[in-house]
Parts: sequence; structure tokens; C-alpha cells
Amino acid sequence: MPPTRSWLFTPATRPERFSKAIEAGADVLILDLEDAVAPEDKAAARRTAFDALERARGTCARALRVNGIDTPDGLADMLALLESEAAPDFLILPKTESADHLLILDRLLARTGRDIRLVGLIESARGLAAVEGIAKAVPRLYGLMLGAADMAADLGSTSDWSALAHVRGRLIAACALGGIAAIDSPFFDIRDAVGMEQEARAAAALGFAAKAAIHPNQILPINTSLTPSEADVAEAHNILAANEKGVGVVNGRMIDEAMARKARRVLAVVGGRDVSLSEEKHNG
Repeated sequence: MPPTRSWLFTPATRPERFSKAIEAGADVLILDLEDAVAPEDKAAARRTAFDALERARGTCARALRVNGIDTPDGLADMLALLESEAAPDFLILPKTESADHLLILDRLLARTGRDIRLVGLIESARGLAAVEGIAKAVPRLYGLMLGAADMAADLGSTSDWSALAHVRGRLIAACALGGIAAIDSPFFDIRDAVGMEQEARAAAALGFAAKAAIHPNQILPINTSLTPSEADVAEAHNILAANEKGVGVVNGRMIDEAMARKARRVLAVVGGRDVSLSEEKHNG
């Protein structure tokens, strides 16, 4: 699977933005049927989204954020997906609060025979409380994405990085345990380029495999921050070579299996392979 570092939200009601989103270099284009669409526009957005999924085939990975499965619009979204010849690569479920939510979608998608991966949005205290079980819900689950704005509203906190640091830490740990990708929430101030870059770097340092975006200008700093540098790649090669030879020290640093696992992740990212942790867990 190609890299999935940047996930760009685009309202399904604005087809003129789809090509710009693709041109921005986003790894994943998200067609949003939920928050970005007014209730009276849901039906039209649904039709537009499935047309766009077909047109965007072969350009980048495509994701569809549906409405909650416990809502009439969510049920209509799933019915349209089951009946459509067009299909996304990823299906994003908002307000994922239990493993059962993903199990329902998994059973529906299994009937189609399509390889559509699931991404659960963790954006409530209830979802956070169940995140460890959610992260291991179904093999089809690709990753979990933090919904910072809704999470902050539910917790009564602000949505800035420091206020939700404990939420991010728990989400990343759950994803590591489940062998799936952790995807960070968007940075909401599209005018603050410096803040965007700082948060993207912080996300990479904390262990996120990807970060969502709400504007094309956010894609470059996300992709740059979540792509290992040439020095990182060289170090990873040296660590793995030393580990295979049984050499215990590289550049004055002790080498163990934990460092080798990290090195494999670096090379997986630059090699364009799936950056989820399942293979690492198997190897390590």
C-alpha cells in the first residue's frame, strides 16, 4: 500500500475542490458526508461523493466519511455504498464508541467482497474509554483517527495540543497494541503555517503514522514531517545490518530488538508499505 501520511477532508458538496485536493499531494482524499454537509444537502452530497470516488480512481487513495450508523443518514450512506459500483479504499466511521460499531460495518462490507479498510474516529469520552477494545475489533480496521474538536467538547477542554496530550497518548498506545495506524486530528488554524508545521512534527515524534488536514496548504508540512529524513533512513539501514550480524553497538549506541523494530518502521514508510504495526508485532 502507498504511504498514507496525509488525509485531506473535502466536503462532498464541493466537487470543484476535489481536483485541488488531489493536486495538493494528499496521500488520502476524504470525501466528507458528515460534519461538512448540512442536513438538507445530505442526499445530493451522497450522489456527488460516489461520482467523485469513481473519477478519482487511480489518483490517490480515497476515503469516505459516512454519517453515524445510528442515524438515518448513516444508514442511507451505507445502503448507497452497498449498491454503488464505486467504492472507497477507506471507510471512516464517526463517533466510534465500541467495537460493535465496527463489527456492524465489517459484516456489511464482507457481503460486498470488496477490500475496503475501516478507520474509526475516536471523538468522545466513551470512545476513549473503549479505545483498546476498538483497536482490536476487526482485521479490516486500518487505523483510528482522533477527532480533537468533538473530543474537547465532550471533555470540556480546549482542543490544543497540550490539553489533549493524554488523549493522544492513550490513542497511540491502543493502536500500537492493536497493530494499526494512529492518525492525528487536523490542525484547525489554516492561517498558522508555523503552528501547523510544529504540530505535524510533534505528531510524528509522538508516534502518529498520519495526520488529517482541512486545507491543501497543510499537506506539504504533514508529508514532510511524517517522512523519514535521509539520515534517518541511513541510520535504519545501519541498525538492521548490525542487528543481523550480531553487532551490539552502532555509532556508540546499543542495538537491541526494539531499535531494530523502529528501524523497520522507518524503512517501511520510505518503501511505501503499510505503516501499521501488525508486521512489526509479528517480527518482534
